[in-house]
Amino acid sequence: MEKTSNGTSSSSPIHLWGVQLASAASRVGRRSTVRKFKFGVDTFIWSEVFTEEDLWVIAKADELGFEVIDFAVAHPDTFPVEQVKAELAKTDLIPVTTTTLGLDTNPISPDPAIRAAALAHMKLMVDVSKELGATISGGVNYAGWGYITRKMKTKQEWAWGVENMRQVCEYARETYPELTIVVECVNRFETHFLNTALEAVEFCKAVGTDNIKVHLDCFHMSHEESNFVDPVKLCGKKYLGYVHVNENQRGIPGTGMVNFHDFFNALEDIDYDGYCVIESFDPNFEELAGNCAIWRRFCETGEELAVRGLENLARIADEVDARREPGPGLQLAD
Repeated sequence: MEKTSNGTSSSSPIHLWGVQLASAASRVGRRSTVRKFKFGVDTFIWSEVFTEEDLWVIAKADELGFEVIDFAVAHPDTFPVEQVKAELAKTDLIPVTTTTLGLDTNPISPDPAIRAAALAHMKLMVDVSKELGATISGGVNYAGWGYITRKMKTKQEWAWGVENMRQVCEYARETYPELTIVVECVNRFETHFLNTALEAVEFCKAVGTDNIKVHLDCFHMSHEESNFVDPVKLCGKKYLGYVHVNENQRGIPGTGMVNFHDFFNALEDIDYDGYCVIESFDPNFEELAGNCAIWRRFCETGEELAVRGLENLARIADEVDARREPGPGLQLAD
């Protein structure tokens, strides 16, 4: 027997919403000779704040056919690192960490104590990532989420943000050089600091270390970018470090306005070999849904969204691959 997303038990194999989970797993396992990126899932699918009670979702993500699991770390000081490590060891999942800074951990706050708290939080994120073996740590980690001054960002805010992130990156380089910090540009209703790929790339350049890159999210791109190709090419392989593959309305990926065909084709154009992770939320999470302004249900559970999204995205990626020529040096028989 195994635990489902609502805490009940069920027998295997499982059929949900007309989609056989084994099908999703096998499709991901058949990743083509062209595509290099891997599909993953965020723990927000099952948990608002990941605790020891949520350890079961690690095995669940592996069972569903995902290759990467993104741990949304709200409180790095209390995150159950050792227990998570033990569960990860039972799977082939690749760990990633993300976090969301708040008003009390805001690197661009006028209050130096709050900026110091942000730095402390981010150093803990480096430590957690090291313990888990995660080589990517992203999210809204450069400003307090929801901190909006109703003005354009200022030179002073830019300086505070750059200095804070530079200290984080230098700490990571000293203590865990395998880690890359990625900054997620999000929509204008959540921050006034980094909204576009261009701004995120410029921020990385200003920080100036070799362990910082850009975190793109298709949901936010649908608000702030003109298309799904140019931002990818602007980042290029040098600056694109991580991707969230979400729909424009935060529904099931592949059912909205995001042009994933163009997006995946652009990723392959720059030889992106990182992770494409579904980050959405169980519709039953009232606080998280309220914070993210999700006022309607696209499915009954977050797990349904993830499974159907994986099926859609894997199919689209396969369609993109079918139209591309293999890379140089690849030998194929007739």
